[in-house]
Amino acid sequence: MNQSIKIDPYGFREYDARWIYEKDINGNGINHLGKGLGTQIIKHTKKTNPRVIVGHDFRSYSENIKIALKEGLVSTGCFVEDIGLSLSPMVYFAQFYLDADGVAMITASHNENGWTGVKMGIKKGLTHAPEEMVELKEITLNKKFTSGQGKEIEIKNFQEIYKKNLIEKNKISKKIKAVVACGNGTAGIFAPDILRGVGCEVIELDCNLDWTFPKYNPNPEDLKMLNEISKCVIKNKADIGFGFDGDGDRVGVIDNKGKEIFSDKIGLLIARNLSSVYKNSNFIVDVKSTGLYSNDKVLNKNNCKTTYWKTGHSHIKRKVNEEKALAGFEKSGHFFFNKPIGLGYDDGINSAIQVCHILNGQNKKMSEIIEQIPKTYQSPTMAPFCEDKEKYKVVDQLKNKIEILKKEKFKIDNQEIKEILTVNGIRFSFEDGSWGLIRASSNKPSLVIVTESPTSNERKLKIFRFIDNLLQKTNKVGKYDQKI
Repeated sequence: MNQSIKIDPYGFREYDARWIYEKDINGNGINHLGKGLGTQIIKHTKKTNPRVIVGHDFRSYSENIKIALKEGLVSTGCFVEDIGLSLSPMVYFAQFYLDADGVAMITASHNENGWTGVKMGIKKGLTHAPEEMVELKEITLNKKFTSGQGKEIEIKNFQEIYKKNLIEKNKISKKIKAVVACGNGTAGIFAPDILRGVGCEVIELDCNLDWTFPKYNPNPEDLKMLNEISKCVIKNKADIGFGFDGDGDRVGVIDNKGKEIFSDKIGLLIARNLSSVYKNSNFIVDVKSTGLYSNDKVLNKNNCKTTYWKTGHSHIKRKVNEEKALAGFEKSGHFFFNKPIGLGYDDGINSAIQVCHILNGQNKKMSEIIEQIPKTYQSPTMAPFCEDKEKYKVVDQLKNKIEILKKEKFKIDNQEIKEILTVNGIRFSFEDGSWGLIRASSNKPSLVIVTESPTSNERKLKIFRFIDNLLQKTNKVGKYDQKI
């Protein structure tokens, strides 16, 4: 390892830690992160030798990063249990199954090659919240490390235990033909086996592991990935298409006609399906999600209520836990199922299985099932570049501007702003249920923009143009990753 220690402080994000490897963090920096995390776990568990589950994704440098992180953890007194090549949900599951005290998963999820990161947690089923990330940053950067005698063991064949757990309780009777796309990410050695195991006929698409991601990033919000799945569904006359992200905690869905169904609407279908069995349930959705949840006829009939909350897997996970909600849904494709369906954390494969249960229980095609939900015109999630040090300031500035416009009864497409939600950025809604969202990304130097209208595509576009015009006037915003 180098003698120098490199850790960019901005890598400690809202609830994940993410850096470009070597540029923003080096091996010694990762080692110090391990020391910081070990110190934090010891502090919170009040154990001299807490047990920490560690896994890694399939990137060329992830195993070396894991070695450096483990060395740091062991030096504080942690007993590391390495389960090897993993998905994030496999690491979360291992904490329950092995009754461990903490988790550390080496992954940059769907970020481009060169990125690395760690998803970590202490309390079972939860990952670091902002306050824990601030504490970890402070311990790590100020080198306030505990010193102890730790050790490391390797847990063999845990992949099979994880697969078996999902397969055994989720058998389906209908033969569902499913395209399973993994973008050459780590889910490729898990998702096809599990979905075959529950009873699907699986057509694999880009499931061989290749850390160069030759075609596109494994990201179920990426239009390139979704278009490839769509083509494969149509070509093979499949019933459904699933796209998994790099660490397997998210899923995207394509119907039998090759059409993308945004994940918030998939969440609504799952919520409807669950509400008929688990009446009086609570659901949590993120602020990027469709406005349809708030007055859905099926959820209302089954006396279920929905709360809109902060975007981010850590935020929704915690809210589901606190509210004892049955499930939580994010537009990005993170779905969270509490007992008896899951253990509270996000698992993209379990989410795909819940979609299979919907198909299994209805004598309808996916395209017919989605038609049961009122039509809305939705934008994809759009991310214009904005520096980490600027993005929260820009959002605050626009929040103030939109609040003023509401008071002035300003109209967009002849609609006044009727409601403002500021639990996470600003979500502003109109009389007809149309809305727009501006928030700061939690894990990249960018903003996040989403718009939706139940009235017309033109209204959706006008709301976006209004937002984009505000953004351009700040002179702090760069190129979009994708744009309507």
